[in-house]
Formats: sequence, C-alpha cells, structure tokens
Amino acid sequence: MRWAPIATKTLAITASILFVLAAITGTPSTASAQSLQPVSVIGFPGSGNWPIWVAQENGYFTRAGIEVTFTPTPNSVFQLTNLIEGKFDIGMTAFDNVVAYMEGQGEVPVSTQPDLFVFMGGIPSMLALTVPAEIKTYQDLKGKTLAVDAITTGFAFILFDLLKRNGLDPDSYRIESAGGTLARWQGLRDRKYAGALLSTPFDLIAKENGFSVLQYAIDAYGHYQDPAATTRRSWAAANEKKLDAYIKSYVAAVEWIRDPSNKEEAIAILRKYLTQLTPELAVATHAALTSSKGIAPKARLDVAGIQKMLELRSEYGKPKKILTDPARYYDLKYYEAALR
Repeated sequence: MRWAPIATKTLAITASILFVLAAITGTPSTASAQSLQPVSVIGFPGSGNWPIWVAQENGYFTRAGIEVTFTPTPNSVFQLTNLIEGKFDIGMTAFDNVVAYMEGQGEVPVSTQPDLFVFMGGIPSMLALTVPAEIKTYQDLKGKTLAVDAITTGFAFILFDLLKRNGLDPDSYRIESAGGTLARWQGLRDRKYAGALLSTPFDLIAKENGFSVLQYAIDAYGHYQDPAATTRRSWAAANEKKLDAYIKSYVAAVEWIRDPSNKEEAIAILRKYLTQLTPELAVATHAALTSSKGIAPKARLDVAGIQKMLELRSEYGKPKKILTDPARYYDLKYYEAALR
C-alpha cells in the first residue's frame, strides 16, 4: 500500500463542489444577535448537518438562546487541529477522529495536549465503498488508487479492513489522502481514483452518475459508531448552558426529522441546503437516514459500535496501541442532563 502525502494546509475546494459550502451556514430567524450566545460548530459538508439546518429553520437554537455558526471543513486535519486549538467550540466528526488525536495517532502533530470528549452522536455517514461501473469485485481494485480523508484517521481503517477482508493485501493497491467526502467524490468522478468511501447522499449521487457501490460498511460490521459531537472538556465546563442548549436543540431536530409526519418539510429543508439534490435523491436520502440503519433515536451513542471502532484502530492505528475502554472517550453527563 503506497501512501500519498496529505496537503494539510490546502483550503481550496473546486468550484464544482462548492454548492454545499455556499448554502451550509444558517442564522436564526428571530431574536436579535445581541441576545443570543454564540456557538461555533465545524463539520463536514453534506447531509450530516441536517439536524443543524432543521434546528436553524425551526428556530430551536434561537429559542434555546444560542446562535450557531457553522463552518464547513475541507478535511479532518483542518477540523481537529482547529478544534483542539480552541478556534471552534464544537465539532461534528467521526468518533475515530477524536480517539486518534487523543491517543497521539492523528495525521499531524497538534500544538497542545487535546482534551476532547464525545458528548452525543449525530447523523451516520452510511459509508459506501463506491467505484466506477467497470469495477465489479474487490479483486478489480488491484493496482488501483483509492481515496481516503486522512491516512491515520476517520474512515481509512474501514477501507483498509474491507479490502483485507476481501483478499487484498496492503501492497496491492495505493492510498491517497484526498480530504472530505466532497473532495473524494470529485476525484472519483474525475477518474482520479478507482474507489472511495462516500457518505450519503454522495453515494446516491454517484449511483445516479453511473457509479456503483461495492459494499456498505454497516453491512460488514453491523455496529460501528461513526458520528460524534465533540468538544473540549475545558469549553464544556465553562459553557454548560450553551452546551445544554445545543444538545436540546439538536436532539429536538433529530426527533423532528425521524417523525414521518414531517417527511415532506424535512426533505424540503434538505434540498434547500443541498441544492443539487434532485427530488428523487432527496427522498432516497431521507429514506436511508431515517431507516433502522440511519440516525439513532435522540442521537444516542452505540457502545457496541464504539467498541468495533476501537478494534479497527487497535489493528491499524500507528503507533500501535490496544484500545479497549470506550468510556475513556465519551462523557454523557451533559447529554443526560439536557434530556431530563
């Protein structure tokens, strides 16, 4: 497996993928900004931000007394390093990213000792190993280049493991750090890569453009804790009211999305922010993310899924560590207090 270096300071994203970035930041519709407490959130562009959009559109954040500003990240390196350095309050990311930087296994060194913890789940990525139509089996990926976000974090280990499970040793393919899902889809679409893990709705967009899904990760593992809402312990202790308001609003939005009676309005909000989704793709995205394999009720964490994530990191993480204690990386006291 030959690795290409990641461009850690590159913030340029091609024009063809800016459609999500242009629409992703929302503001409360009522109440003056002066009366609202600011909360800065950084996450990956895409449907994973659906509850944030719903909370903004339905006024949940405003009524809870906060103004949420969302910044899209080009990759996990930019997201985690800036979150650790205190430039953002909350990160919506992969649970594995939090563990990586807490354990000194992140893609790049950080300027300070991380004190991150996960306080809630989020929208699952529904990761799909997506390939051009001519790729029919895992064996067809031999000698090809595949894209990940960062080599040492996020979903790279899932890709390595799926390839291993299907008979491909690390020397039989190449891996390149491409950045977030938008960049991976761009590279796949331009035939720069022969495969990449894409999150919903980009798997659906890829299918509509003639690509196919070789395998969904959830079908291989059954349980895997992907989405995570994370912050610094120091920030949480100093901003309990803000964190409480964010959790209450986010959970309310999740339950609103999961309510079948809100389907049409939920899809309309999704299309407002993901403007290139056709009506059919938006319906399919709604169906996927509200299915039994989609978003967990009240954005709960899946401890069995965290354990599976730690197993993969124990096998593929560097420097090698055996990680066995899920509770080391999350603290639900704020979540539980918010839901009382």
